[in-house]
Amino acid sequence: MSYTIAAVSTGNVVSAIGIIRLTGDDCAAIGGKVFTLNNGMPLSEAPNRKLVLGQLHDKEGRVIDSCCAIYSRGPHSYTGEDTAEFHCHGSPAVLSAGLEALYMAGAKPAKRGEFTKRAFLNGKLGLTEAEAVIDLIEADTADAAANAAGQVGGRLQKQLEPIYDDLVNLCSHFHAVLDYPDEDIEDFGLASYESSLQKDAAALNVLLKTYNQGRILKSGVAAAIVGKPNVGKSSLLNALAGYDRVIVTDIPGTTRDTVEETVMLGSTKLRLIDTAGIRETSDTVEAIGVERSKQAVENADLVIFVCDGSKPLDWQDRDIINLCLGHANVIALVNKTDLGCVVTPGELPFGHVIHSCAKMGQGLEHLTSVIGAMFAGEMPCDGSILTNARQADAIRRAYDAMLSALDGLSLGLTPDAVLTDVEEAMAAMGEVTGATVREDITARIFERFCVGK
Repeated sequence: MSYTIAAVSTGNVVSAIGIIRLTGDDCAAIGGKVFTLNNGMPLSEAPNRKLVLGQLHDKEGRVIDSCCAIYSRGPHSYTGEDTAEFHCHGSPAVLSAGLEALYMAGAKPAKRGEFTKRAFLNGKLGLTEAEAVIDLIEADTADAAANAAGQVGGRLQKQLEPIYDDLVNLCSHFHAVLDYPDEDIEDFGLASYESSLQKDAAALNVLLKTYNQGRILKSGVAAAIVGKPNVGKSSLLNALAGYDRVIVTDIPGTTRDTVEETVMLGSTKLRLIDTAGIRETSDTVEAIGVERSKQAVENADLVIFVCDGSKPLDWQDRDIINLCLGHANVIALVNKTDLGCVVTPGELPFGHVIHSCAKMGQGLEHLTSVIGAMFAGEMPCDGSILTNARQADAIRRAYDAMLSALDGLSLGLTPDAVLTDVEEAMAAMGEVTGATVREDITARIFERFCVGK
């Protein structure tokens, strides 16, 4: 028995349509207390997965909306349980009153993610698919949505299943021979699995390498804007954000801490980080900001170095240039060109030098195209890219355990020692897929027996 839960699934905003969802064993009985079909039929007898017209009532029995309902019988529903939805006019007051009536009728408030959690527990979604649901909801770009939709469709799960299956075969074979020596089971030879382990470790490594692109796809490019005080860093952030996000003055040290703002630059999502001007200072608070600016450079996917093009580069500019030199992705922005320009591209040892006037919005189109080219993805956004930090950590641990198993194999360690690493890899992969290692191994062991044993 699963108790019935209910929630508004479309948010608390005015909209054309608002949906109240409930699921659980008493779904039809509880829903039928607040929704009456126009044809007089009880909700429990409504045709499966077809919209029906009726009236929604509040807790006092008053009609508060003429709307549609759809009743999906388990297991052919999102959660695998009986599920009902009321498609109402999108008034928050109507949705709230309808939800309160369902609570009075016996439904319990749904917890965060509980509908998808039930779908996972009832085998309707794998763990990777369930986690991708929220990624799809929160996607900011078409590429991110396409990749999340692919994962909801099971693409990542399908990539991992054959690897996990190989490891289950290996472990179950070993345990079957060890625990049932009198059975007619093929002798276990660890060396025969070496090529399979190498292939599976390589596949995990290929998947793991997609995470850097996946992280950017999901969270955006972390772009640190750096330079000495009063070169126009905050003006640049404001221009890209489209409003005055940061205070801009002629006083050096106005920005004393890192300030973040997420913007869409063309088709690229940027997490802009406006940093404190990097300079020597005796001000304790400003010095902390300068140190954070240096950390921002180290952690950024992209560094935008800004200098005042109307003045010659000085030692402070050159110190910051040296700080940026080791970074893979750097764009130099020669700013304030409306005041004249004395800085030449040859003075800046970077592959991309753009002249701009951030205050007037000049040069931003060129900046957009350069950034778009730098981070244009070549991998298909079809669900095969790792975007989840938790999943990436688990895959990394699985890969490390596989390498350890292969090292043990080459050193001639006993099978039980090698299989300790293999089972560690399986456990890590199980954190991604939701699989339970011991149950799978046990099931596979008895698949090797004859019928009737």
